[in-house]
Parts: sequence; C-alpha cells; structure tokens
Amino acid sequence: MKLIIDGIEIEVEPGTTLLEASRRIDPKTAPPAMCYYTGLKDSGGKCRTCLVKIAQSSPNNPRPAVRLVPACRTLAEDGMIVQNNTSQEVLDARKDVVELLLINHPLDCPICDQAGECDLQDLAFKHGVSTTNYEEERRRYPVQDIGPLIKLHMNRCILCFRCVYVADQLTDGRCHGVLNRGDASEISTYIEKAVDNDFSGNMIDVCPVGALTDKTYRFKNRVWFSRPVLAHRECDKCCGQTVVWLKGNEVIRVTARKNEVAEVISFICNTCRFEKKSLADWEVEGPAHVSRESVISQNHYERNTIIPSLGSSDV
Repeated sequence: MKLIIDGIEIEVEPGTTLLEASRRIDPKTAPPAMCYYTGLKDSGGKCRTCLVKIAQSSPNNPRPAVRLVPACRTLAEDGMIVQNNTSQEVLDARKDVVELLLINHPLDCPICDQAGECDLQDLAFKHGVSTTNYEEERRRYPVQDIGPLIKLHMNRCILCFRCVYVADQLTDGRCHGVLNRGDASEISTYIEKAVDNDFSGNMIDVCPVGALTDKTYRFKNRVWFSRPVLAHRECDKCCGQTVVWLKGNEVIRVTARKNEVAEVISFICNTCRFEKKSLADWEVEGPAHVSRESVISQNHYERNTIIPSLGSSDV
C-alpha cells in the first residue's frame, strides 16, 4: 500500500500503523508516543500525543476524517493522505495534550532521576506552553516502595500502562496494576504484595517519566555527568547486552539498550541490571551512541575510545 505523510510517499505492508509508517520515513519527525511501545502487545491508544489528521482516507473517499486520530492505533490504507507536523490543528492538539499530562505531574525535574532522558520533558519542550488553564489542587501520593529494587513516585505517573504490560508479558504472576477509576486511578501493588521477579527492572526502562526509579541509582548522579558504554556478559537469563553508565571507572547503573525511538531492543534481567556493578563483570565494546540533541551528549564524546584501565588505547 502507498500513502502520503506530510507530502512524502511511502509504501508499507497491510497492518502497518500510521505511527510505524511515520517512523520509517524519519523517527525524528514521527508523532511522539508516550504509551505505545513496539515490543509490548496491545500498548498504545491512551496518551493521545500521537494524534494526526487524515486529510484523505482513500482516492474513493477524498473527504478528511471528522476528527484527529491516534497514529499508534490507526492502520494505514492505500491512497491515504496524512498530516502530521504540517497541520496546525495537530500541533495545537498536542499542546493541549501536553497541558493535560502536566495537570498533575509535579515540576520536580531538578530532583528527578529521569531528568535529561525524560520523554515528557522533550514533549513539553517541543509542544508545551508556559501557562495552564488548570486551577484546582494537584493530586498527591506518598512515595512508595513497591519492591526491594523499585520506588514508585505516583505523583509523576501519567498512566501510560507500559509497566503493567511489561509485568504481564515478561513476568509470571503480575502483582501490580491500575487501581480505582477516573482521576483517582493510580499504579499500585495488590495488598501485601511486592514487585520482585527476574525481569521487574524493565518497568523502569519503559517508564516515559520518573514514576518508577532504580533504588540502587536513586539520587546518585545526573545522567549527563555519566558516560554510557556498550557492554555485554554471558547471562543464562537474558541476552546480556546492556548499556553500562560510568562515573570515572565506577559502574553507577545498568540499563537495556534502546533504539533510535528510545524503545528497548532486548529486555534484560535483574541480575545484569542490579547486581553486576563492577566493571570487571562486563566486556566493554565501546561508547554508546548518544544523539547530539540529547543533554547526555554534554559529557559524552563519541569516538573509538575504550577505557584506558582495560589496556586499550585511543585511536
């Protein structure tokens, strides 16, 4: 099937969503997504940040769609014409969605561990506004320990459901989810339960904001003061391919590798993430790629350099 997105024609297979088609053209100009995740079945359709305008459904139906549609849930059709960044209506709608997401989200970026790699920060910077129409009290929740390794800041949660899908699809016996309804909805564990399984740490990687944080990394360092390197190890639970974040030669945290749209390529186990905090545990491959647009690049120079203490030299 052939369709046109922002004046660019692309050919896709049947069953491809508008979001996936846009990412094939250019991931940087594709609609933003706060809830959709390629590796998680049934995700998407909740945050509405990926709204696009269908200017023409097909050559046989040249009329535009009545309303904006979520790109992550709308399938491409032959002859469709879609407006993403070229529609002022779409850009205005995204500003409204950002305002909605920030209604209850606290502006605590200076103390948040997610600062510098937060999807909501990027979205607000690109589409947000400096004022809000909201005048009511923000909702407030106490910080919770939902397991021995994960801390939950429900105040920051935007209810994207990604962590729930991760627990459903990667782990056995999910013990947390969304409780209550409406504006009282919150992520929490069931009575007297704790999140504790071999792949629970992936909930931290998929969270687009700082709602779920790594207790072993909490308040230790700013992400732009650390140096990410690609590393791997032999692991009988997962692929063992990770990004190791260094402060000097000290391993301060371990995360899964992500692609150009900031989605995890292969989920990793808790052993690799939380327990292997010595550089001797890893085979370092080299610097991890960091976008020049990211604040992380402030202290990261991507070149063919291996850590000198491992006996390699600069090239």
